[in-house]
Order: sequence, then structure tokens, then C-alpha cells
Amino acid sequence: MRTLLTLGILLTATGAPVRAQLLDLSQYAIVDLSHALGPSTVFWPTSPAKFELQRLAYGRTEAGFFYAAYALCTPEHGGTHLDAPIHFHEEGQTTEQIPLERLIAPAVVIDVSARAAADRDYRAARGDVLEFEKRHGAIAHGTIVLLRTGWSRHWPNVKAYLGDDTPGDASKLSFPSYGEDAARLLVEERGAAALGIDTASIDYGRSADFQVHRIAAGRNVPGFENLTNLDRLPPRGAFVIALPMKIEGGSGGPLRAVALVPR
Repeated sequence: MRTLLTLGILLTATGAPVRAQLLDLSQYAIVDLSHALGPSTVFWPTSPAKFELQRLAYGRTEAGFFYAAYALCTPEHGGTHLDAPIHFHEEGQTTEQIPLERLIAPAVVIDVSARAAADRDYRAARGDVLEFEKRHGAIAHGTIVLLRTGWSRHWPNVKAYLGDDTPGDASKLSFPSYGEDAARLLVEERGAAALGIDTASIDYGRSADFQVHRIAAGRNVPGFENLTNLDRLPPRGAFVIALPMKIEGGSGGPLRAVALVPR
């Protein structure tokens, strides 16, 4: 039996209704782009807290049925998560203010894994974006851009993933990410909906000024960090749904991201 998802009634530019469309999910591979939150989740070294799951109830009730409930506590920025623009821009959007069009959109995957394997401090350059476009076509306005470094293979080994595992010290980190010139091209010229990465930050590990965060936040472009399974996505053609916990006034939040990849 085919699984069909109703997308609902759409409206034309004049407001006239058109027939509801059906999305046949059997025609897509659904790829999970998120790491699970748990005891081994990687957090930024200076984070004062980590993920905690406290058992409130677990077992048979007096009425005879099973019941389980937990309380959770976690920093916004750990594991697979969203950076809201306000994270690096005073007037940027908070987590619940980000338009859904920036979280649900077609995606492209720029693969710099070979360069990152040779240089763990590699920063994707403008040339990497232009090379991608030469091979796969121009990146359209409103596209979610994902940078594949191959770094999720190190998860959850903190030292291998971050480059250093000194508690409370973020001065020795080493991992690849976007470079400033690539970020400006994607955000300011291409109008990317969001920037995603399979490392701990959309800025490379040794960054001290977080220019990529600042460039993105200045245009209300969110970041998706600590993604995984980007190797299962094509350079273009996937559709990403990246929905964070909707935290009012938040600077980010845990993110469950998935991709629909045409079979």
C-alpha cells in the first residue's frame, strides 16, 4: 500500500483554490539528518550543562497499566540543533519567529569532504560554491544549503569531532566548515534559506570572530549544526524538513531534520 501525504488546498496568486495535491512517500527515501540526544551527545566545550533525562515515572500503575514519563533538560545549542538569527544578531529572529519557508525547502549539498579530509581546518570557499554551480546548476533563492565535510563519521568521539576535548576550553577546536567568502555568496547573493553543516558550527573550529554566524544572522538566515547522513543526499533534488523545538524567545533549539530524496 502506498503512503500518501495530503498537502492540502493550495491558493493561486489570485486567491482561487486549486485541487489538493498528494505526495506519494513511496517515491522517496526518507533520510534522518539528526543525531539522537542522549548521554553521548556532543556539546560545545564551554556549555555549562548537557542533556539530562530524569525519570518521573516508569512501571505499572495501581490501575494495572504501564506508564512512563520523563523530564528533560538541555542547552539549546548541542547535538543536532538550530541556531536562530538572534544567536549572533541583536535584532535577529528568535526561534519561534523563523518563517517555515526557511525550514522546509529544496536543498543542495556541496561536498568538500575530500578537502576536509586533507585539512581539518578547511573552510569552504567561494570557488567551491561556483564549482558546484558549474556542475549542478545555479543555487536558487530560498534553497537550504548543506555543506558535507564527512565529519559526522567522528560522532560522538569528542576529540576526533571537535579536535580537542579539554573541558571548558574552546580555544583549541579544529574542524572544517564554511568560509566567510562562501557564506557571503550563499547568503547575500544567492539568498539561501538556511545554512547546514555536519560539524559543530557553521564557522570553522578555530574561528574567534564567528564571521559566518554573523553574516547569516544579519540576514535572518538560520543555521543547522551537527547534521548527519549528508552522504545519503544527492547534490540537488532532496527536500529538507528541519523543524526545531519551538522555543519562545529562544536563540536556538534541538532540531529534528529529515530529507525526502527521490528514488
